Amino acid sequence: MKLKISAIVALALASSVPLGAAEKLTTSTINVISTTPLPSIGLPLNIIPANIQIFDSKDLRNQPGVTFADQLINNAQGVTFSETQGNPWQPDVMFRGFSATPLAGTPQGMSVYVDGVRVNEAFGDTVHWDLIPNFAIQNMQIVPGSNPVYGLNTLGGAIAIQTKDGRNNRGVAIEAEGGSWGRKRALAQFGGVSKDGSIDYFFGAQNITEDGWRKHSPTHINQTFGKIGWQNESSKIDLSWIGAKNNMIGNGLTPIDMLGISREEVHTTPDQTKNYLNHIALNASHWLNNNVMLSGNMYHRTSNRKTLNGDLNDDFSPWDPDAEGGAAGALDADGKCTPTGGNTEEGCSPGILNRSRIKQRNMGFNFQSAFNQDIWGKKNQFIAGVGYDLALTRLKQTEQLNNIEDGDGDPGDLVLGRTWFDNRRMPINLSNEIETEVNLGGRARTMSLFATDTLSLSQSWHLTASSRYNHTQVTNRDHITATGSSASLSGDHHFSRVNPSLGITYTPNDQLSVFGSYSESSRAPTSIELGCANPAVPCKLPNAMAGDPPLNQVVAKTFETGLRGKLTETFKWNTSIYRTMNHDDIHFIQSSTIGSLGYFDNVGRTKRQGFDLGLTGVIDKLFLRAGYSFVSAKYDSDLTLINEVNSTAGEDNGEFQVRKGNYLAGIPKHQFKLRAQYEVLPKWTVGTNVVYYSDQFVHGNDNNSHVSGALTPGKLSGYTVVNLDTQVDVGQGWKVFAKAINIFDKDYYSAGRFGETYFSSSGSWNGTNDGERSLTSVVPGAPRAGWIGVRYEFGGAPEAK
Repeated sequence: MKLKISAIVALALASSVPLGAAEKLTTSTINVISTTPLPSIGLPLNIIPANIQIFDSKDLRNQPGVTFADQLINNAQGVTFSETQGNPWQPDVMFRGFSATPLAGTPQGMSVYVDGVRVNEAFGDTVHWDLIPNFAIQNMQIVPGSNPVYGLNTLGGAIAIQTKDGRNNRGVAIEAEGGSWGRKRALAQFGGVSKDGSIDYFFGAQNITEDGWRKHSPTHINQTFGKIGWQNESSKIDLSWIGAKNNMIGNGLTPIDMLGISREEVHTTPDQTKNYLNHIALNASHWLNNNVMLSGNMYHRTSNRKTLNGDLNDDFSPWDPDAEGGAAGALDADGKCTPTGGNTEEGCSPGILNRSRIKQRNMGFNFQSAFNQDIWGKKNQFIAGVGYDLALTRLKQTEQLNNIEDGDGDPGDLVLGRTWFDNRRMPINLSNEIETEVNLGGRARTMSLFATDTLSLSQSWHLTASSRYNHTQVTNRDHITATGSSASLSGDHHFSRVNPSLGITYTPNDQLSVFGSYSESSRAPTSIELGCANPAVPCKLPNAMAGDPPLNQVVAKTFETGLRGKLTETFKWNTSIYRTMNHDDIHFIQSSTIGSLGYFDNVGRTKRQGFDLGLTGVIDKLFLRAGYSFVSAKYDSDLTLINEVNSTAGEDNGEFQVRKGNYLAGIPKHQFKLRAQYEVLPKWTVGTNVVYYSDQFVHGNDNNSHVSGALTPGKLSGYTVVNLDTQVDVGQGWKVFAKAINIFDKDYYSAGRFGETYFSSSGSWNGTNDGERSLTSVVPGAPRAGWIGVRYEFGGAPEAK
């Protein structure tokens, strides 16, 4: 048996599939994909009971972008986004209303895999898109539903990525790009195979710098990737490495009236994130015979994150002449610091610098056996495996307040009228004292067993059953407050569950496939959620925490049915209808409208349901991909939230009631995407992406009942963005490409939240007795911009043909 990287499985999850195995499953050349994150024998796509979307390196190459998340945002059905972080390398990506985002506090609901390794960060299940190099991606699949085989956090779906190797990417390529916002990008990569064909290698590095389109928002991205592989007739081994050292500033949510001055305005600065990654993975597969395949991986992942955030102080408490008893704040009527009535000196400081450092070490392994053997004379594929993941986390969070001491070292200087922020709205005149708020060690261990079986009942009927058992132990240790204290973050938590799924597919011919499925998956609460779950002691995201009452794990249950088929040999279509119910969903409950104080809690049930429609095909020299998605994301339980800006909130406590049937904030109900690419000449293509998102409720208007004001809209309007791109092969290895985004310069907002500020609409500090203003803070979309680049290739074809 000769092991090959078969053209039949060019879009497969498996890194290698022997031609013979694929031929046993189908009589025609169709897509064959693995049904697990690890490489496997693979199944024809048309018998899998799910509407899986597939993208390959050519799709990425045809649409130059900043990150591969751009590919999802512009092309994938059911995918929406926002830029809450205010940086293109840190988008909030949502699929069917479930999030995969770098923002702590957002309910996470998607798992992301790179070469079979889950890359959701253990401390919050967050996904840092800047740590995944787009130039190293060979294939990518979006797996919908609560598929238990994909492990923890696969509530609404999974994204599985396979990286490039030298066997399919031979030669050298050098690429340079520049344009708007001072962006400069340089890429170099090379790959090849040894003379005897047993060893292949691929290496690449990318550097990106830009000033950012918003004020005070520079970014520096450094990504590297390498892979060395060995194979013989029955075995294959790949050792890969991903490295990153990124420095990003993204100043996101800004009061809506401040953006009336300029779309480039920001609220406070800086909002800096430094990410470091060292990711090593060893993947291996071995064929015992034509029908039995063993595969597995081992990995070690070091991920460090530092943040520096200049903010308004949540505890700032000026004098309120209308409050009972007069001076109810930490300041008196003259603006002097007089911490009385339970207020502290911290309430006198308008500004604060919050710093954090998260060190994460992840390691683990996954192993599975795949059997492609008939049972009772019927075709059958059975896969069983085990997994172990260990995450060690250390979090340290500090804060540095404005210096409000007088010359004698005691509080007393006038606070009002002094300068606390510079012209960038960065806190200045800071105290020399940096106070450690959190020093927490976290340990998360997950052990799992899984199995999936696909039985062909007949030539047309195929039954798939899967199950996964997860046992997760989360241990928090507080290095400031001793264990046993009511304020300690220390705690031991255990979560176990068996998640099943069952699906059936009917394929009467090569032109049609009908499927239906039921699936369950779960997500265990993370260290950050368990360490910030006390409503009596709210914490400050993304880091500071206090108290850890137990939380229940989230369980998602999904029903889905759909059809897919061919209109012609060059046109394919798909449609699917789904309903996912989250039980014991975990949300971050805001308790402050100025900053981000709040706590995590199980809020009961939330429901996502909707449908997707897709069409892809070629007409002569024109390629078309169109998709429409409807997502209805609602609360399915009543709950009480707090936001004083909401017009229906109580005057005394800011509480408002969310009822079953209210829409979740931040999720557009309608979206439409169109990709069109035309071959003007044999070596010249022109393409466009049209993306439409409908309106969405802002966070804080979760009851959908707020009466909008000029500065407090409860909804953000829908918008359409049009992008253009072109590529020309000028010969002798040279290619020229260009792209332009938002060509009609649409002014839009991608996210919003009710809040308060002490800055005026002009951006000046207005911390007087009546300086607090209620408004909607929003994230503006990027304006019109363009870039041009060149690529030189030699020594072979760098990309698989």
